[in-house]
Amino acid sequence: MKIFAKEQIYHGDTLTTQRQSISSTDLMERAGTQIFNWLHTRMQGAQVPIHVFCGIGNNGGDGLVIARHLITHGYNVNTYVVNCSDKRSKDFLKNYDRIKNVTKDWPTLLSCKEEFPQIHHDDIIIDAVFGIGLNRAADDWVKALFQHFRNSNAFTLSVDMPSGLYADKVPEGDNGVVWANHTISFASPKLVFFLPDTAKFTQQWEVIDIGLDPEFLMTTETEAELISKHEVLPMYLPREKFAHKGTYGHSLIIGGSYGKIGSVVLSSRAALASGAGLVTSYIPKCGYNVLQTALPEAMVITDEDEQLISNINFDFEPTVIGFGIGIGTDKKTATAFEAFLKENKTPLVIDADGINLLASKKALLKLLPENTILTPHPKELERLIGAWKDDFDKLKKAKAFIKKYKVVLVVKGANTIAMYQDKLFVNTTGNPGLATAGSGDVLTGIITGLVSQGYEPIVAAIFGVYLHGRSADIALEDFGYQSLMASHVIDYLGEAYIDLFKQPEQPPQEQTNNNEQKDSKK
Repeated sequence: MKIFAKEQIYHGDTLTTQRQSISSTDLMERAGTQIFNWLHTRMQGAQVPIHVFCGIGNNGGDGLVIARHLITHGYNVNTYVVNCSDKRSKDFLKNYDRIKNVTKDWPTLLSCKEEFPQIHHDDIIIDAVFGIGLNRAADDWVKALFQHFRNSNAFTLSVDMPSGLYADKVPEGDNGVVWANHTISFASPKLVFFLPDTAKFTQQWEVIDIGLDPEFLMTTETEAELISKHEVLPMYLPREKFAHKGTYGHSLIIGGSYGKIGSVVLSSRAALASGAGLVTSYIPKCGYNVLQTALPEAMVITDEDEQLISNINFDFEPTVIGFGIGIGTDKKTATAFEAFLKENKTPLVIDADGINLLASKKALLKLLPENTILTPHPKELERLIGAWKDDFDKLKKAKAFIKKYKVVLVVKGANTIAMYQDKLFVNTTGNPGLATAGSGDVLTGIITGLVSQGYEPIVAAIFGVYLHGRSADIALEDFGYQSLMASHVIDYLGEAYIDLFKQPEQPPQEQTNNNEQKDSKK
């Protein structure tokens, strides 16, 4: 699913009105009606007090449409205009006149001099104050209104975006943004729904179709794309009847040090479970018995050093090399890594201390083969690209890094983002149970195994992140968040693959940002 930027949404609105020969007011009516339909389907006439707060721009116009339909269908509605400026959009004014024609209780005008209306915790708030075009912080009295919403503990539904939240930057503080229980977004989710600094402002989001021009939706290229089963299924490469283990490549996993051999076991096992034909583990001597016992399917090469990697030397040509898990940052290892990079031409997947070694001597980045996949967690990413002030600054720095070194960057998080050239691929699978030791090692192995089978690096990164998260989601049903372990993710990879071919799902219309513990037994 494409994630449109706000400028693209504006352009799509304009194209739609032109190509469908409708006015912007008609399009607003369509959008507001769709949200009313969403509410009406769920409420079925229930007489819960509904408080509709409308700004004076187009988002407020949407709110007036919603309020009008609620009134004409007999709901218990209180409508308010948040009078925060003298600049009213023409479509807001048209819908302000329309709502006055269906009720004697005209919308209440709120200003900084007014007391806020009483809201009970069992009521419903519809937030239509600001929309996608917000470009400055709200006035203090409007911020106080938003805090009034939050303090009421009433269910809050935001129209398109939580008011006070920008589409393209992080707000100055938490108090100036509506904290929504649910956001109904027009045509596309917004990138801010998936970034750590801003995702907290809506517990759930949902996309509704407001009939934007189909050609615009199909042909417009977006910087960001949301990845679900719908997007990854076409990436899947089916197995051939007469294939053999050599068909699916030979993955070499280089890593481990004394006390950290388990990371190589996890990565090597994940590479095999993701479909690599052959896997060889390159480890210090101390890990030989561990690997041969824990993973008989893998071959093992040992370094001459007992406790760490000091000299990378092997006599075959692997298809891909996964490097860095548990390897440490000893001077001997750093020297061996540099010597290896100077000679290596094989595709690479680099994680953990491999990234730390690169960050400690950034000249090594120029030695990476083009489209090397880097999979840093937040602190490792910071060491690579420098500190950032917020998530948008992080993305900006990451884009510059990718452009300079021509790599694929997997930015790990609740919604892991695979970055390649000018594109962001935002993952939808995974859960807080993945916040556990070894889950990154498993991801490295999965991606390495996919590259081994012939997937292009960016496809392997996107698909690997999806499978990793989906496997964890399936495993969650048996283990819950707290008891989920990295090895469980490997155990359920087969089910994640099988799940690709179960009853096709629609592109994701709803997503939760709520990380509270839920009963995982259905």
